[in-house]
Amino acid sequence: MPEMVATRDAYGKALLKLGEINPKVVVLDADVSSSTRTANFAAKFPERFFNMGIAEANMIGAAAGLATCGKIPFASSFAIFASARCFEQIRNCVCWPRLNVKIVPSHAGISVGEDGASHQAVEDISIMRMLPNMTVIVPADGLETEQAILTAAEYDGPMYIRLGRAKFPLVSPPDYKFSIGKSYTIREGSDATCIAAGLMVFEALSAAEKLQEQGINLRVINMSTIKPIDKEAILKAAEETGAIVTAEEHTIIGGLGSAVAEVLVEEKPVPMKRIGMPDRFGLSGPPRKLLEKFNMSDADIARAVLEVMGRKKL
Repeated sequence: MPEMVATRDAYGKALLKLGEINPKVVVLDADVSSSTRTANFAAKFPERFFNMGIAEANMIGAAAGLATCGKIPFASSFAIFASARCFEQIRNCVCWPRLNVKIVPSHAGISVGEDGASHQAVEDISIMRMLPNMTVIVPADGLETEQAILTAAEYDGPMYIRLGRAKFPLVSPPDYKFSIGKSYTIREGSDATCIAAGLMVFEALSAAEKLQEQGINLRVINMSTIKPIDKEAILKAAEETGAIVTAEEHTIIGGLGSAVAEVLVEEKPVPMKRIGMPDRFGLSGPPRKLLEKFNMSDADIARAVLEVMGRKKL
């Protein structure tokens, strides 16, 4: 089993590195810094940390103000609050003027687990990718998270970087280099392609191993940048493998699956199926059980691959 690292833990470590090398970096949190791991930054750089209390919308407004003064603010809370509760402020105060604010929430998706539907943000990618000027990143593991955070500090513009609560397996190779807007083909294959993001990259790789036993070669692409989407990689996979499955820890409405479908339907239609949350809210339970409950496990991805391959042959 690969090493397990929570992406929120990698975020906390990356912020410490940024604090050392970039004095313009400031961090804001909405009274959950021990959970988002911004507490690490607060302990070492207290003069550059702002606990805004349980006032997420105000936090985004303050971050926007700091950006106008030349600072590079990283604002964190739980994803359900950072996206839904703060939508107006993100739209009007950050994206409209294209300010250099980095919104980095944790506790996204159903892997929040026992906290239940009220805290399981499964709509946040949809909310964020509809906004002009917003870049949306969903790291696959801790290694990619650290690189994405360091890269974010160098990028001028709004960003939403979605992190999880649970520990994810490390799937990126040691020499991996993150680049905004570029996917990474983590496994080659010629029979079909699974385009995944976040913890679902590991599920896709596990599905590929199951399918390999049946003689099926599944290409797995880590599409960590949801916006701007890597059109070139999607079209190449469609051309070379002829069938696509997407996998995300998010509703299938408006997220990764929708983004991929938009590219395919306009430029290269092929059989496709979306794996993710159906049109419903989550439940309280262990993360693994929830993946299985909502048909988002590696076995479900494998079945979806067989389905789209069957349609490819018609």
